[in-house]
Amino acid sequence: MVLAVILLLVAVAVYSIWDSDQVYRAADASQYSVYKPDSAEGGLSFEQLKELNPEVFGWLTVYGTNIDYPVTQGEDNWKYVNTNALGEYSLSGAIFLDYTNRQDFQDFNSILYGHHMEKQTMFGELGSFSSKSFFESHQYGNLYYDGKDHGLEFFAFIKTDAYDGSVFAPHVQGKEAQKAYLKSLLDKAVYTRGIGVTEEDHILLLTTCSTDATNGRDILAARITKECYSNPFDEEKSSNANTVSVDRQAGQWESLPRWLQILLPVMMLILFMIAVYYKCRGKRRKHEKE
Repeated sequence: MVLAVILLLVAVAVYSIWDSDQVYRAADASQYSVYKPDSAEGGLSFEQLKELNPEVFGWLTVYGTNIDYPVTQGEDNWKYVNTNALGEYSLSGAIFLDYTNRQDFQDFNSILYGHHMEKQTMFGELGSFSSKSFFESHQYGNLYYDGKDHGLEFFAFIKTDAYDGSVFAPHVQGKEAQKAYLKSLLDKAVYTRGIGVTEEDHILLLTTCSTDATNGRDILAARITKECYSNPFDEEKSSNANTVSVDRQAGQWESLPRWLQILLPVMMLILFMIAVYYKCRGKRRKHEKE
């Protein structure tokens, strides 16, 4: 009976590990790389993705991170919380534009949402910008829409509350209101970069949940530019590909609930002790028969 219970617990633990791994695998940017717009290929792969899900309209890349995903927009801000870019149900969701924003990013300010996930998936790496050195060394990104690449210049990292209406207010209109909005962002920022952002620019906020507070939000603010920037991390990313893969596999253990991390070794020890017990008992019976 005891052995049956232990085996059942082991089965539950193994399933939990497998299920957790499947969620993160589905959220990994590499799952979408085949669809990434590529001018050398005429963008055919991206068009194929749009055929699978017509609500995909762009692509976001943050240089030096694993944020490299299709961008979607639903009829509300709930659909892509648990629907991926392929249009399938997924706990990891998708990167999505606020439903009130324009897909040509001509609003003064636009907002992209994504889940904060471990193993450097979705917007999980936005929290890395809370490090001053990381913020300073990661200045650029790329935003593809309307069939063209556009540059992203990151000018602020902000920590705020999910209910902060002064920040989560898409497409602010009127020059005075836009000036006030921009000032509010900079006042709330943990770090800023002086690139001369004004109300004449188009601003993009990348936002996700923060691990520091229940309703906390991490926000990376960027200016959208016509000028595109080269990725200074290309060679480094290629040379460290294997290291990242190993780190993610190692992170599978850390991502498990604390109780499961404790329970698994205990169950393995008990199974070992039971195996030793039955082996010893078998030997005793053998000797008794002799």
